[in-house]
Amino acid sequence: MTLFSLNAQQLHYPETRMSDQKDIYFGHEIADPYRWLEDDNSPETAAWVEAQNALSSSYLSKIPYREALRQRLEKIWNYPKMGIPFKKGGRYFFYKNDGLQNQSVLYVQNSLGEDARILLDPNTFSADGTVALADISPSPNGKYLAYTISRGGSDWNEIAVMNLETGQMLPDTIVWVKFSGISWYKNGFYYSCYDAPAKGQALSGSNEYHKVKYHELGTPQENDLLVYQDSEHPLRNFSAYVTDDEAFMLLSETESTSGNSLFVKDLNQMNSDFVQIAPGFAFDYDVVDNVNGKLLMVTTDGAPMKQVVWVDPRHPEKENWKVVIPETEHVLESVSLAGDYIVAKYLEDANNKVYFFDLDGKKIRQLELPALGTVAGFSGDKNDPMAFYAFTSFTFPSTIYQLDVNTGVSILFAQSNVDFDPKSYVTKQVFFSSKDGTKVPMFIVHKIGLNMDGNNPLLLYGYGGFDISVTPSFSVARLPFLEQGGIYVSVNLRGGGEYGKAWHKAGQQMNKQNVFDDFIEAAEYLISKKYTNPQKLAIMGGSNGGLLVGAVMTQRPELFKVAIPIVGVLDMLRYQYFTIGWAWAADYGRSDDNEEMFKYLLAYSPLHNVKKGVQYPATLAITADHDDRVVPAHTFKFISELQRNQKGSNPILVRVETQAGHGAGKPTSKAIEENTDVYSFIMYNLGMKPAF
Repeated sequence: MTLFSLNAQQLHYPETRMSDQKDIYFGHEIADPYRWLEDDNSPETAAWVEAQNALSSSYLSKIPYREALRQRLEKIWNYPKMGIPFKKGGRYFFYKNDGLQNQSVLYVQNSLGEDARILLDPNTFSADGTVALADISPSPNGKYLAYTISRGGSDWNEIAVMNLETGQMLPDTIVWVKFSGISWYKNGFYYSCYDAPAKGQALSGSNEYHKVKYHELGTPQENDLLVYQDSEHPLRNFSAYVTDDEAFMLLSETESTSGNSLFVKDLNQMNSDFVQIAPGFAFDYDVVDNVNGKLLMVTTDGAPMKQVVWVDPRHPEKENWKVVIPETEHVLESVSLAGDYIVAKYLEDANNKVYFFDLDGKKIRQLELPALGTVAGFSGDKNDPMAFYAFTSFTFPSTIYQLDVNTGVSILFAQSNVDFDPKSYVTKQVFFSSKDGTKVPMFIVHKIGLNMDGNNPLLLYGYGGFDISVTPSFSVARLPFLEQGGIYVSVNLRGGGEYGKAWHKAGQQMNKQNVFDDFIEAAEYLISKKYTNPQKLAIMGGSNGGLLVGAVMTQRPELFKVAIPIVGVLDMLRYQYFTIGWAWAADYGRSDDNEEMFKYLLAYSPLHNVKKGVQYPATLAITADHDDRVVPAHTFKFISELQRNQKGSNPILVRVETQAGHGAGKPTSKAIEENTDVYSFIMYNLGMKPAF
């Protein structure tokens, strides 16, 4: 039997046991029949996953052009990719992938003119490429490299140390590291960690009592010095950062994904205490570095669009701050130091503009960019006039430039040679009115000359949360969809950071429905302007974007033909009880906060809004067994409820990747296979007949 005669009525979904589990929220009884699927160590859960994967694999394998799509993806994926070089300890470091390597390789060179050598090849860490190099930190003296590795996509990291001069590994190994940087100081480094989790709880147990520790090279981890902890507030995280000159340590304290308190410690004063620069947690405070005894800090305190100030660490009170770059009408996205300049990257209608200022805040020049798009970097040094940055857009593969900050002149350093003709495509930005009249921007990408007759397949993407801005980016994975006449649309929803704190707050907590309304109105606009129609419209989002997809497909199931929720937050009543979920409460609120918040969450929680007898879009939910950011139980429970209640011919499937996590560190081979499944599912269910 071919797929063309297979529909949802002929799919035999695995039987999913329903328990009589019920919870009481402020006097309201809520059933949770799939609670057992939260146990990631259960043989019953494992059997359920195996059966669901078998069904999905059977369905996807029957799509006639799936293999041709996989081959096309593999071909266009196979080009050299280079990361932005950066200089530390007298050496240049960069990542490079020859094309189809599972993990990018870390290279080092003493100068840009000499041949680079391989320093670390993560492809040797494991046979299947599932052990990834997560982060690196060369020591300022150039002697050592500390680096973290992640296994199977987990947020848990291990730190190892290499002697850069000999290439030999030190015996030092640090485990149970999470949400941590590595900041060198003298003969060791600061890092953040948790105590070892209880047996069986590593991937789902709540992360509590974060600590900052100092590790001295050559000593066992159990001897590491405890630098900071807060035993009275288990649901807070801490990170330490030492200025490049090792004069000051900054300690940031957070209890959610935005807002922090900030402390400074003078490392030149014996036994000095931490002094608070700013209390938490209403505003953001981020120190760039120490310059001549003053700290350059970016903050939203008194400036929702962010401003740059000088702070005297010996007199850090707010009344002593000196504004160096005041707030403007546009969001200040990031600040870095290069040569004798402050490099400020702004967001203007969701694309980047870059300006150079002197240390007194005088604007010197604007950086010329090749198009509307996104800038990554800058990897420079306050004592070096040379810096590197990357530029990308929807049809502009990531390209690296070498910049002379004294002249503002950029020289092409490395570009991507993708089997793709960018001149055949057009990108435009449009603005539409949301339900309450708010103007919302979105980018639309398609082939030049495409006929807007209302029958084009269209993929609508969004995120809308956590002050995260969605800016133009290049993706090899979506090229075949565009090549075959598809339209790709990225919408800048409220809840993100595109227009500052007010934009973020307009999509938080009791305003979360604004995010879903924006996305729904984006779809309505695209239909009204004859880009597509509901039978040709697919939606996709990951993590908080997975919540977005789950919410809008249950609120307006008739508006979309295909839904792809990826590693989504889908049980809004219980998200806070797993791993780091408690930190998302600033954006979502909690079901145990108060009755009003409980009712608001219940009203849009995807899991709790699936109704019997409704035809939901053809759904392929994506999750992974090592996702300890958004645990896979969210997806398991949501898909179980959809399969039980679905009416009509649209399939409801789930794809559970093994030895993978929330997305970071995923090997190329797994990325190609996953995107093959996702895009073949989209194309088939939108009625596309691609010619590969």
